[in-house]
Parts: sequence; C-alpha cells; structure tokens
Amino acid sequence: MSLMFIMMILFISMILIFINYLLSKKENQDREKISSFECGFDVLSSSRLPFSIHFFMIAILFLVFDVEVVFLIPLINSFIYLNLFEWIYMSLIILLILYWGLEFEKFEGSLKWVL
Repeated sequence: MSLMFIMMILFISMILIFINYLLSKKENQDREKISSFECGFDVLSSSRLPFSIHFFMIAILFLVFDVEVVFLIPLINSFIYLNLFEWIYMSLIILLILYWGLEFEKFEGSLKWVL
C-alpha cells in the first residue's frame, strides 16, 4: 500500500515537472531586460546598499542571547520538580555557561562596538 502511494506521488511529480518544462516560456535574458529602470536615466549606483557589519554582528548576538533566554524559561518550571539545592546548582551551571559565552564574545572583539 505505501509503496504504491510513493510510486504514485513520484509519478505525479514527474508529470508536473514535465508539464512545467513544456509550458514554460523561454526568454532571452539580455542586459537591458535585467537592468533596473529609472525613468530613462542610467543607473548611477548599485541597487544593493551596503550595510554595517557591526549591525549584522549585533543582530546575530541578539538572536543568540534571545535563544539563550528561551532556554532559561524551563529553568523556572523545573523549580517545582527539584529541591532547592539541585535547582540552584543547575541554575548556576546554566548561567555560568551563558557568562562564559559572553566573555568569549568580548574576548573575540565581537562586542567592541557595543561595550
């Protein structure tokens, strides 16, 4: 049953790809067709704007620390299931790992723009 289902899916996929190949419009891509149009004037600069690599690094660091905060949320729920000593021990280990990551990023110079 499942082999027949897989074969049917593959067959339908191949038919759809073949129909797409037959019906697709073949175009000649020349320089004028793929260039941007600015009211008849030649483009003075590139359409891609440069951005600061520091901004990109800050965005990545924000995402990393945001994910780390998401990992801290179950720590609050685990307080119910663990005794106080185990919970404090586990919390300190997790926070120490996060602190080591922050110190490593500071050591590498990733935070030089911010701090």
